[in-house]
Amino acid sequence: MPLPMPSSLTTVAPLQVQQLCPSNSISLTQNPPWIPTPYLLSKYPTIHHLSSCKTMKQLTQIHAQTITTGIFHDNFVASRILSFAALSPHGSINYARLLFSRICKPDVFIANTLIRAYAFSLNPVDAILFYTHILEHSLVRPDIHTFPLLLKACSEIPSLSLGQAIHSHVFKLGLSSQVSILNFLVQMYSSCSSLESAKLVFDRIPECDDASWNIMMCGYMKCGRLELAREMFDGMWDRNVVSWSVMINGYVQNSRFKEGLELFREMLVKKVEPSESVLVNILSACSHLGAMEQGKWIEGFLRKKESGFTVRLGTALIDMYSKCGCTEKALEIFHEMEEKNVLAWSAMINGLAINGRGKDALNLFSEMEMFGAKPNEVTFIGVLNACNHSGFIRRTGLLDEAEKVIKTMPMKPNSVILGALLNACRIHGNTQLGEQVGKQLLELEPNHSGRYVLLSNIYALSGRWDCVAELRGVMRERGISKIPGCSFIDVGGAIHEFVAWDNTHPESEKIYGKLEEISRELKLAGYKANMSEVLLDMDEEEKETALCHHSEKLAIAFGFINSKPGTTIRITKNLRVCADCHSVTKLISKIYNREIVVRDRCHFHHFRDGSCSCMDFW
Repeated sequence: MPLPMPSSLTTVAPLQVQQLCPSNSISLTQNPPWIPTPYLLSKYPTIHHLSSCKTMKQLTQIHAQTITTGIFHDNFVASRILSFAALSPHGSINYARLLFSRICKPDVFIANTLIRAYAFSLNPVDAILFYTHILEHSLVRPDIHTFPLLLKACSEIPSLSLGQAIHSHVFKLGLSSQVSILNFLVQMYSSCSSLESAKLVFDRIPECDDASWNIMMCGYMKCGRLELAREMFDGMWDRNVVSWSVMINGYVQNSRFKEGLELFREMLVKKVEPSESVLVNILSACSHLGAMEQGKWIEGFLRKKESGFTVRLGTALIDMYSKCGCTEKALEIFHEMEEKNVLAWSAMINGLAINGRGKDALNLFSEMEMFGAKPNEVTFIGVLNACNHSGFIRRTGLLDEAEKVIKTMPMKPNSVILGALLNACRIHGNTQLGEQVGKQLLELEPNHSGRYVLLSNIYALSGRWDCVAELRGVMRERGISKIPGCSFIDVGGAIHEFVAWDNTHPESEKIYGKLEEISRELKLAGYKANMSEVLLDMDEEEKETALCHHSEKLAIAFGFINSKPGTTIRITKNLRVCADCHSVTKLISKIYNREIVVRDRCHFHHFRDGSCSCMDFW
């Protein structure tokens, strides 16, 4: 059956190449085929220049020589020239396509080279369009290496209808028993959220290899079926590093950070060497949980290898230390990195900004520009946070200027950037701009509970309780509920989680006893509860009691019980710290002479001697 020619699929999401579970028999990332072999060098000395070719201008000169000497008509030569143009970072896919049209009798290797280039491009649908072209003109007959590339393209688009059409061609050509192709069919169906079809194909694989199991587990993970993936993982007789990577990375990417860390520890006990992708994901889990001790272990593990930090690992370490409140360690890693890309610069700028070091963040941004690194959306978010959380934006007029900066950015502001501006409006009480930005955000993310809560807080702080009630009514109608607050604390390398009114912890009795002691000390110090952000349908006493049992207060009490006097308490919270908890923690840090570091959803608070690093701008 002929493939459909899709006219509406001209723009697709950017490609994210991360082969967690490649096929054993088909490699999508083989060695560059344009590098000539000794045999070709002796037969065609002209193309030996390909090994040192760095630009398209140089390639065109080599191409011209092959034409004038007549050797371009040999498919060996033509394929090497085309491969460089199609697959080299210095090449041009458009030039490769023109080359293909000039080859008298192209073979399937040459066609597959161009399909490979399209499949890994920003527009993978072009791989399908090119395949349609060669079929319509009977230029080459596809082979077993063609279909994994086409299915990869369908996974990246993603397009179930195109994938099904490719599947029909596989069946028609009698290749439906090829394990390598079936593996990529499983990947395609799961990427298109068709798990039933993926499982049907998986069950029909004549002899499942490791890749088959890993790809099916990947499919379950992508579709959020973590329990089914874990069942498969537990049922595997021989787990390789890819199998462990699939499970650990899947847990982390589905925000199951504690399970990811637990499985990582089990992996180390089994003496399986972790891959770079596992380490990056585990560092991300450490960032979210505030598990700095585990992150330190990974840094030590990498230093023992004496190979230095890759850009990816260095950036992950910067992010981890920053989100654990250790900016000095983050800076140490940053300055140690021999190579830095925009992600590394952005991670460090954001790290300084969320830790209340706004001036340092802005200075680093200036340094970044001097080094010629081009900022991206994440960088601008860091700059906005540096201003928002350091008290630099103190007048409504400057908020208007911030809005102008966003409008003149080289890229369209996303929800994160608009969210930073909305938070600035809350901090500085600009209800008018806050309402405008909040409504834009609700259009972009109508199911994001945090956007409703933030806009509701802006209304509440300005006394517009009717708007608060209306917004909560909209949330009820749409079935959107506020995410419950929870706090994590790392004690002795173990992560302890608390939610409001939590009584499930083995030490609950001691924790609540400590809370009562803290409450007495707070009242002696003149503390009065800040009830501006508490639910409306409670009386004053109920509101005060509710505030007393917020998750971060339980975590602080637990930290006090399980640490020596003078030890820094480090807490991670999934939501923004409320005004009352912020005031209380400042007082506690003074009364008990403790440094308390709290990382909330978007900022770090270093509480020392009754003050906070955010200068009450959060």
